[in-house]
Amino acid sequence: MKNRISARAAIVLSCAVWGSASYATESGVPTTAYGVYDFSAGFLPPPTPNGTIAGRSAFYKTTSQKDSHGKDTGNDISVSVLSFSLAYLRMTDTTLLGANYGFGAVAPFFKMNGDLKVNAGGRTVFETQSDIFRQADLQILPIMLQWHIAPNIGVNAQLQIQTPTGDYDKDRFMNSGVNHWTFSPILNGTWISEQGLEVSSSFQLDVNTRNHDTDYKSGVEYRHEFAVGQHINDWTVGIGGYYYRQISDDNAPNLANGNRAKVVAIGPAISYFKPDNIPIWFHIYKEFDAENRSQGYTAAVRLAHSF
Repeated sequence: MKNRISARAAIVLSCAVWGSASYATESGVPTTAYGVYDFSAGFLPPPTPNGTIAGRSAFYKTTSQKDSHGKDTGNDISVSVLSFSLAYLRMTDTTLLGANYGFGAVAPFFKMNGDLKVNAGGRTVFETQSDIFRQADLQILPIMLQWHIAPNIGVNAQLQIQTPTGDYDKDRFMNSGVNHWTFSPILNGTWISEQGLEVSSSFQLDVNTRNHDTDYKSGVEYRHEFAVGQHINDWTVGIGGYYYRQISDDNAPNLANGNRAKVVAIGPAISYFKPDNIPIWFHIYKEFDAENRSQGYTAAVRLAHSF
């Protein structure tokens, strides 16, 4: 079992980095990608001559919008987002704080379709829609640190900087860019038992700057992503999900209640890994207990190759 665990750590298990829907909390959903890390979150790729290419595609769908008490707003909403992301990682033999140092970047693209009808007094008072395919905000990882604690334990820390390079129009219902900077410290861990039981977790904070086009500053966002599963030959099968919550108020003109959002998601997760093959991960998560944001489901597939 230890040889298999070492092999898992040696091939990239971290295309996890990236790429689901990325909206501002001022629009009611998280700023950076969520539902990203599941199995093997604690393992980054090894140093290789050319680095690692990782890809991810995710689909998010919602027809429900919740208020601050978790009740339906009464508005008619239908939003779907299909995302495609390409990441490049480069781990090195350089050590920092006892860990291997690396860096990376993620380039996402979104196909977004949405309709919104705001209802009041039994009638529709506002209606809008969007249908776009645009580049989203580039994510840069200037610091990635992988600690080698034991063959069955992986721990890494990262700093992610989301840059306001994506397409944005303040008058449009949906945008692939958020028009502000976001700084995200991330800590990931994985433990695998001798019997093949795996527990993985990821902890992340998103610290946002102000969107100067709207004078809106989203509050600090916290998320915990997790996966628990059993290794069966080349497969890992189990459940995964995430807990998302804003831990400080949004700040904007005429905003009185802070607009803090939260949501929980859970669902089946599966991964396939065999040495010298391309590893694949897949999951489907259903959201519930949402407040001040949308509530839907997401499905994602990702893969990676070191060379």
